[in-house]
Amino acid sequence: MGLINGLPAHVLLVHFVVVLVPLTALALAVCAIWPSAAQRMGIVLPILALVTLVSVPLATQAGEWLEEHVDSNALVRRHADLGDGLLPWAGGLFVLAVFVWWAARRPAASGSGTSRGIRGSAAPVRIAVAVLSLVVAAGAAVDVYRIGDSGAKAAWQDGFSKTASGGNGDDN
Repeated sequence: MGLINGLPAHVLLVHFVVVLVPLTALALAVCAIWPSAAQRMGIVLPILALVTLVSVPLATQAGEWLEEHVDSNALVRRHADLGDGLLPWAGGLFVLAVFVWWAARRPAASGSGTSRGIRGSAAPVRIAVAVLSLVVAAGAAVDVYRIGDSGAKAAWQDGFSKTASGGNGDDN
């Protein structure tokens, strides 16, 4: 994937990742902590996570194309290396989103006939999934920040003036 409407595809596709990964992470965390939120979201949670998962390799592949078409330096290489690490986080978001969605469906499907003993034994699993979801959500969000920060540094290093150029039409 190279160009979209004359612009490098990575520059456009990365915006999906920057929005979708934190949004999916937040939705997963909320749904893992509050099962009623997962029931309300329904199938939207795993679909959101799937779209997020698909967007990551698209942006990465477009980034690899772009990397071959720009001058390589340490900042570009660092950004590319960091970008390669996002897919496992997105995969974790997807797997956990599917599990949280599936777990939220079970009580609704079984009705109110579930005994207290079964609910009690499910509590440790729910807590473990909630903790794991929070860890993966935080890891994914932090990784997106680190990747974005390194990409901005690679793209804008020495590419702008720290003082205004006065190009606002004023002749003073």
